[in-house]
Amino acid sequence: MRSLSGVSLAMLVVSTVVLGNISGCSTQSSDSGHSFNMKRSPSAKQGLATPERLSYAALDRLRHRVVYDGRYIPIGYPNGDVPQNVGVCTDTVIRSYRKLGVDLQRLVHEDMSRNFYSYPNLPKWGLNAPDPNIDHRRVHNLKAFFTRHGARVPVSANPRDYRPGDLVTWNLGGDQEHIGIIVDRKSTADPDRPLVVHNIAEGEKIEDVLFQMPISGHYRYFPRSSRGMKYASAR
Repeated sequence: MRSLSGVSLAMLVVSTVVLGNISGCSTQSSDSGHSFNMKRSPSAKQGLATPERLSYAALDRLRHRVVYDGRYIPIGYPNGDVPQNVGVCTDTVIRSYRKLGVDLQRLVHEDMSRNFYSYPNLPKWGLNAPDPNIDHRRVHNLKAFFTRHGARVPVSANPRDYRPGDLVTWNLGGDQEHIGIIVDRKSTADPDRPLVVHNIAEGEKIEDVLFQMPISGHYRYFPRSSRGMKYASAR
C-alpha cells in the first residue's frame, strides 16, 4: 500500500492551506471498480446506522470520481450536496452517512442553531450565525458535533482500537484538519492495522495511512435509528 512521504505530505499541507476554504481535503480522482451492496443486511432493511453499513458505504465511495473544489457553493437544505463530481474529505463522510439515511447537514445545522457558541469559529470563516451550506463540511465542526453527541473515543497507538465504521481526524499543521473512515480491510504490512477510506490529494481512496499523520480525534457515531430520513443525491 502506498505511503505518504514527507515531501508529499508537505505538498498536501500547502495545497490544503491554499485551497482549504472548507477545512477539508481532496483533489484528483479515483475509481476502484468495486461496488458494495448495502441492501442485503438486516440492519439496512431496518434503517439502522451500524459500523458494518458505514464501512461498506465508505468502500462504495471508491466507485466515484471526485475532484477537489473548496469553493463556497450554495446547496439545498436538508439533504443538500455539492455536485457529485467534486468534494473534500468531509464530503466522503457526509455522503457515506447519507447512504445510511443519516443527514449530517441537518443534524449539524440543528445543533449549531441551538448551540452556536459551542462550535469553533475560526477567524477566516467570519461567521456570526450558522450556515447550512458549509458548516457540516468543516472538519472542526464535525469534531465538535461528534463530541457533543458522545461519540468521542480515546486516541490510541494500538491499531486494534480502531474498528470498521470509526471516524479518525488528523492534524495537518496549523488549523488544517483531515477526516477519514476506518473500513473492514486490513493493511498488508500489518494485519492488525485497518485501512482508511478518505479523500486527500488524489480523490477518494483506500489507504494504509492511519498512523502516518498526527491523529487529533477518534469518533464512533451511530444514531439509534435513521428511519424516516431521506437519502440525498448530489445536485
